[in-house]
Amino acid sequence: MCRWAVLTSRGAAMSLMLAALAVGLMACSDSATQATKGESEPVLMQDATADKPDSFRGNSQTRSQSAQPTAAVVPVVSVAASTSEGRAQSHFNPASPAATATPGKTPSGDADITPEQIVAAFEEVLYGIYEKALPSVVYIRVPNPAAEAFRGMPGVPDSLLWSAGSGFVWDSEGHIVTNHHVVEDLVGSSRQVTVEFPDSTQAKGTVVGSDPHSDLAVIMLEDGDWDLTPATLGDSDAVRVGQLAVALRAPFGQEFTMTSGIVSAVGRNISGQAQFSIPEVIQTDSAINPGNSGGPLLDRLGRVIGINTQIISRTGNFSGVGMAVPVNIAKRVVPPLMDDGKFDYPWLGVRVATVGTAYAEALELPEQAGGALVIDIIEGSPADKAKLRASESTVDIDGVEFPAGGDIITAIGPHQVAGYSELIAHLTYNNSPGDTVTFSVLRDGEQKEIEVTLGERPESP
Repeated sequence: MCRWAVLTSRGAAMSLMLAALAVGLMACSDSATQATKGESEPVLMQDATADKPDSFRGNSQTRSQSAQPTAAVVPVVSVAASTSEGRAQSHFNPASPAATATPGKTPSGDADITPEQIVAAFEEVLYGIYEKALPSVVYIRVPNPAAEAFRGMPGVPDSLLWSAGSGFVWDSEGHIVTNHHVVEDLVGSSRQVTVEFPDSTQAKGTVVGSDPHSDLAVIMLEDGDWDLTPATLGDSDAVRVGQLAVALRAPFGQEFTMTSGIVSAVGRNISGQAQFSIPEVIQTDSAINPGNSGGPLLDRLGRVIGINTQIISRTGNFSGVGMAVPVNIAKRVVPPLMDDGKFDYPWLGVRVATVGTAYAEALELPEQAGGALVIDIIEGSPADKAKLRASESTVDIDGVEFPAGGDIITAIGPHQVAGYSELIAHLTYNNSPGDTVTFSVLRDGEQKEIEVTLGERPESP
């Protein structure tokens, strides 16, 4: 593709920019490292029945989530996995030559670098991202079923008749990916959305699949001679804190707007549109506003690494904390949505809490012990049938009572489980209903292996 060639030709300029920025980055390396460390205090994940994020209405489809900290138990876990295999090395190495380069010099010291060159190199990278990804991004207008009686009447604002969101081209066959909450009013309906491309071409489309658990949905364009440019998909497992993050979307109805920032954190868990958590979510400070939902979050090569879905804000406006569903979850969920209209998640049927350092000490666990403590088990669930043991007592940590006495899940097969997030991620990425998996658990100070045949995730816990 010629656009790849354009990006490649800008590599030298990018190298100049990175060399000059390296000294400044080194001062931030300590805080970046801390951002990726696990919690040392006990953390209980949000309860399945806790309040879900408020939604923007009208032209504002991005969800907003309360910024208040939670200390409740986790959703009835139908869970999933991530491994560290294949994850890229850090993009910044304080021990590298670039980290010790003299300001205004390349790492080799051969030439001066002016501030103008640094800015120009950064601008070239951003333009390259925009040029590569723009043809794949779409603006989506969704008719409001409750406003049908007002359609065609003079003076009625568009915000009453339509809601809006963003999306991107998944394949050349006409599938568009967006958020479930952008199109949820049309799920199961023959009503169509309007999809607009950057060249102002418009097409009608129908929702063919939707998944509230991952907040993803698929629109199929009606028959037509479409010259589509599918987005290039990246690898969200390789995403690192501090790397460039660019969003293309339609905030407040302003089509095809680009904003840039960084990846602020990885491995977040957020509530989906159902009562189960989405694992491995990417946090970014790239501005996300009403109408951004469903648009792609891109890396510096214009590859999709996430799908913008929520913000965390006390005001309902963007406050620097945006969340994107990792593209690797989309790779797993979207094909079944295209074929069957739904994705079947595996279900274990437990509520769990991550065992951090302080929690492990309070439970008098062996040094370095950790995992996912089983707090509660749903009656009749796969975990119940397999005789997993839930907490039956409590332990005091700084005056607060926390559950104790249940099984601590430490591994699924050969894969270590450090906590709640790893448990959910592993099962989501690797298992299906009906699979029999072996859990390693710590019970009464002894390791045991328990086989569990996973069920299918219910609509609600």
